[in-house]
Amino acid sequence: MILSKLRPLLTKNTSALGLWRPMSEHRVFPMEPSRWQWNKFKDLFHFYALVGIIPLSLLTLYANVFIGPATLQEIPEGYTPKYWEYYKSPITRFIARYMLADPQQDYEKYLAYIFMENEKKQLRQLEKKIKDKMAERLDYQAYYYRPVMAKYHRISREAFDYLESIRGD
Repeated sequence: MILSKLRPLLTKNTSALGLWRPMSEHRVFPMEPSRWQWNKFKDLFHFYALVGIIPLSLLTLYANVFIGPATLQEIPEGYTPKYWEYYKSPITRFIARYMLADPQQDYEKYLAYIFMENEKKQLRQLEKKIKDKMAERLDYQAYYYRPVMAKYHRISREAFDYLESIRGD
């Protein structure tokens, strides 16, 4: 009780020293979702727009305004046009020349693929014929013949007959 009476005196002295902090206002830190991911997305979008979209659009604008589409001309005698020269747009010609494979090369790879698949099919058919013949003739699965010497078979047969005669019936 005495201390409670002395409390105003003590608080005044501490406030004069700058140590008094009244926390009676009940301020609460508001809880809200973070906007970090949204800000990061915007930053990355702007970065990639500046790094990629703007230079590519400027390049496309330059190619279409200053270079323009290709025009048909007569082919000089003895000159064979390259495959990328058949495209109209300069950007498409660049992509066809430096980034895509030659259509003739693609066609030959496709033909090689068809050839290998045909070889596999023929081998499967041959193997199926062999298995059918083995089943038809009641053969065992072996692709070779090992000759059997008859003398060992005769010896084992004689031993079997001798044992049968000894044992009796």
